[in-house]
Amino acid sequence: MCHCLSEKPHEACGVFGVYDRSGENDVALETYLALYALQHRGQEACGIVVNEDGVMRSHRDLGLVPDVFSRDVLERLGNGQIAIGHVLYAAAPVKSRSSAQPLRISHSKGSMALCMNGALVNGNALREEFESAGAIFHTNSEAEIISYLITRERLRAPSIEAAVESAVGDLRGAFSMLIMSPQKLIAVRDPWGFHPLCMGKIGEDKIVFASETCAFDSIGATFVRDLEPGEIVVADREGERSIRTHCGNKGTVCVFEYVYFARPDSVVDGASVHLARQRAGAFLALEHPVQADVVVGVPDSGLDAALGFARQSGIPYGVGFIKNRYVGRTFIQPTQKQREDAVNIKLNPMAETVRGKRVVLVDDSIVRGTTSARIVRRLRAAGAAEVHMRISSPPFIGPCYFGTDIDSKDKLIACRMTQEEIAKEIGVDSLGYLSVEDVRKIACGAHTDFCIGCFTGKYPIDVPETKPENKFEHKIGHTSEE
Repeated sequence: MCHCLSEKPHEACGVFGVYDRSGENDVALETYLALYALQHRGQEACGIVVNEDGVMRSHRDLGLVPDVFSRDVLERLGNGQIAIGHVLYAAAPVKSRSSAQPLRISHSKGSMALCMNGALVNGNALREEFESAGAIFHTNSEAEIISYLITRERLRAPSIEAAVESAVGDLRGAFSMLIMSPQKLIAVRDPWGFHPLCMGKIGEDKIVFASETCAFDSIGATFVRDLEPGEIVVADREGERSIRTHCGNKGTVCVFEYVYFARPDSVVDGASVHLARQRAGAFLALEHPVQADVVVGVPDSGLDAALGFARQSGIPYGVGFIKNRYVGRTFIQPTQKQREDAVNIKLNPMAETVRGKRVVLVDDSIVRGTTSARIVRRLRAAGAAEVHMRISSPPFIGPCYFGTDIDSKDKLIACRMTQEEIAKEIGVDSLGYLSVEDVRKIACGAHTDFCIGCFTGKYPIDVPETKPENKFEHKIGHTSEE
């Protein structure tokens, strides 16, 4: 049974960390504000760990940032020199706060906290190896697997950063992560750079890290640079230093960061997300022209692409939907009728914009087709004479192995139907997808290549022939999505 209001692919998680050498600021509040700005990256759970003179205090729970962190909770976390925070997206319902991050770990050399964004290709293999050697895991989180690997390496490494450097060599997949020791904050980006991780500063004494630059804007931080693929940055009382043992690749950031995941006011690896989406819409207008009266976008990520389509085509742009901001991405409903009602609650068409008009409807993707069909039906019920759908990404033909919950092939509509059949299935007069060639061009100025494996079936690193299921989901009561 599908538990999501939207069939959109989702990206797993956002991270934020701050090291304040002065120790005079409220790092818990700054982390809270930054997580609020990253809320779009995950709504299932969140957490913060604060480090004051080596003593770590934490709070994590299921729910949205403002619900989990009251004023009293933030006051109990108190001030400190270091803090890390996390927002969680999960592909299946989360029923236990043990799945929330950051994780806190105690080991023979001290203590550590860790949070991550991404997914490991070899996560199951590592877990089986560790469990066969006697390790005991309490969650299905790959953050716990990485934590175990780092603590194991710490037994023979001279420092926490040396242990992290060694551990990275055993990991394959996507991991943008933050690690806190009693004295240090360490930021790590995987050698392929699948997901973003950037560094900023506030004044001279404070260094910050985040999944997106929009988090910096929320706390008055200045963007410094993106971490290189494979880079490890260590912040402590002496400042920050970089370890580049695993650097060398140009990087292959997930192109869906620009299409859908990131906030439009963020800059990812040198390219504006807002402008990338407009470029995608402009390319769509060139690839799939149509005679129409108005261009509308599906909120939120379809709006910029619709604006780009309108400007390129000369067709007027209109507001086609009003979005209820009080309904989250994971509006859980048990029956088909209730799920359809939830769509009606979240998106309401503007009849004055579409009545009697030939409408170009721009969205970022089609996964199963069910949500697209509902939106099209609502446009027609509002009086649209024609509906021509344009998608600002290519068709999904393969799963994602790196932290995005794109379904297996048997659940992807583009793997089961031709483009004409999809158009008929969702009820549109015509359908056009952005080409693979042009999706590579949308992020103008990006200093990275792109992972587009879900559109081509070809991935930057070797992956299994079929997407493996997490063998350990039953340990915290997860159920699978439709």
